[in-house]
Amino acid sequence: MKILYAIQGTGNGHISRAREIIPLLQQHGEVDLLISGTQADVKLSQEVKYQFHGFSFIFGKKGGVDHYKTWKTMNLRRFAKDMRVVPLKEYNLILNDFEPVTAWACKQQRIESVALSHQASFESRHVPKPKSIDWAQLVMKYYAPATHHVGFHFDRYDDFIYTPVIRAEIRNMVISDLGHYTVYLPAIDDQFLVPILKNIPHIKWEVFSKHTRLSYIDGNVSVQPVNNEFFNKSLASCTGLFTGGGFEGPAEALYMGKKLLVAPMKFQYEQQCNAFALRQFGLPVIWGSNKNWLPVIKEWVSQPQEHVFHFPDETAAVIDKVVNQFAR
Repeated sequence: MKILYAIQGTGNGHISRAREIIPLLQQHGEVDLLISGTQADVKLSQEVKYQFHGFSFIFGKKGGVDHYKTWKTMNLRRFAKDMRVVPLKEYNLILNDFEPVTAWACKQQRIESVALSHQASFESRHVPKPKSIDWAQLVMKYYAPATHHVGFHFDRYDDFIYTPVIRAEIRNMVISDLGHYTVYLPAIDDQFLVPILKNIPHIKWEVFSKHTRLSYIDGNVSVQPVNNEFFNKSLASCTGLFTGGGFEGPAEALYMGKKLLVAPMKFQYEQQCNAFALRQFGLPVIWGSNKNWLPVIKEWVSQPQEHVFHFPDETAAVIDKVVNQFAR
């Protein structure tokens, strides 16, 4: 059996999930990997057969997507050319983690594909979503179309939705609480964060920033470039995680039993939905309209987190089911 696994390269979550899923797929046959996008800090250890430019959302420094830089990176002529490169008909199964080149190529050639992603869960009307309507909902719906959907979310909202894929390296880590708080906000400049966090001097903050190349310490705040190994160690030994409204990062923190505070990116519909879902569990959120973060952060560090999440290791069973159900 030949399997094509197409992966979105923007952000770390898609790559992190793929690292767990690829060995499971390889138990079923020959797996070719395809990645498009340019914003991930985490890399795959397996060989990538196809690497495309795709459509990447470029993180800004003020809490949202940098729309100008995102627009500048888009190249529709290149996108159309890349769509013709992959011999889709040679594969018995095409899996897609929110990757647009393969998704639209499959749609154009009328070839079945399976959306295997967090975004796939949004096909369900039972998934929590804010009532506001904006253009980003259209991006979610049409960015990477598929004929079948298998989703992951914080809860099993529907019969095709499963709990998060938690990496083995996270499940196997020794969990402790050394009293510090870990911070990862890729769309926020550390120069904005540090002055706020210094106003809570009794807390040690470990900030991982995409916007610095050098490590430094300012009072009770240490800042360093994003590093997967160092971040995992910080997360495993922290009291809580302050992060964006992504999916995998918050899911891993909740799996470890860590307190969680999220600040979803502005104009990023998926993150707004994730934050909306977490708010329904009673977790705190800093929305884009909130200009004064300090009171929310102070309350968060002073209060316990009531809700306990359970994410069983069901990834292998999910992959077996997907292969048996959808392979041609």
